[in-house]
Amino acid sequence: MQIAFPVQQFRCDELYDPLFSKHQIRFFMARLDLIHPVVSGNKLFKLTYFLEEAQQKRLPVLSFGGAYSNHLVALAWYCHALKIPCTGVVRGEAASTLSHTLKACIHYGMKLIFVSRESYAAKGSQDWVQSNIPEASNGIIIPEGGYDTLGARGAALIMDGLKSREASHICTAIGTATTIAGLTAAAEDGQRIIGVPALKNWNDIDDSIQHLLPDQKYTQPIIWEHQLAPGYAKWNEPLISFMNNWYNKYQIPIDFVYTAKMLHTVLEKIADGFFEAGSCVTCLHTGGLQGNGSLPAGKLVF
Repeated sequence: MQIAFPVQQFRCDELYDPLFSKHQIRFFMARLDLIHPVVSGNKLFKLTYFLEEAQQKRLPVLSFGGAYSNHLVALAWYCHALKIPCTGVVRGEAASTLSHTLKACIHYGMKLIFVSRESYAAKGSQDWVQSNIPEASNGIIIPEGGYDTLGARGAALIMDGLKSREASHICTAIGTATTIAGLTAAAEDGQRIIGVPALKNWNDIDDSIQHLLPDQKYTQPIIWEHQLAPGYAKWNEPLISFMNNWYNKYQIPIDFVYTAKMLHTVLEKIADGFFEAGSCVTCLHTGGLQGNGSLPAGKLVF
């Protein structure tokens, strides 16, 4: 099985609302969530070049993530499909009952290594990784969330699927900043890239993007902080209510970690009159729906 570059393989749905009509804008959602039931959203794009290299060199891969990591389960599935051995280094000790995400990783053949949160914080050190994770000695190491120039290069492929959409603004949630870096690198003149971080009080996003786009000229993206939920991977009733209302209106399921917070923030900015009349706003659905499995049963209507 060869890696299929997912260019032009996602659709864009135009959504309608009196809010959009009032401000004379068009609103689209790029349905990256429909690309694949497991490797959904931006994950496939970010992994593309890492796994291409692993295939060519016939090497195993290793990456990092938490107990509910969309990145790890996507990597596990993709490596299973490509018959590439893979290892996931998981933040924190193994729970007596593993999360549905980690169970899926094991199901797809990923070997899991659990490390303490203190040790996990050193994952960015090659010396620590080589000394403490034997599986890293002969393989492709993929940083958490694909945070690497290769990951950003893969994320840039998303823009190929948007070239015919004439989007004036492209909005995305931010996890590691890899996706927004790729979008920024591939943006056309006049397009504005907008990001909403899932992590609150993240003040050095610009530095992260610059790290991923070394020696490259680009227009700095717009960063908005969300106000709907208490913090990363946390939820509250207003967030759940927004997700259910969104689904009831558009029949589009969204996740509580990333896309819901981004959409809520963009809608607030539309109501505030940020976008000029005639703007074409495209929001990326970055997948991650499997993460909703960590919510209490019955919270969501979808």
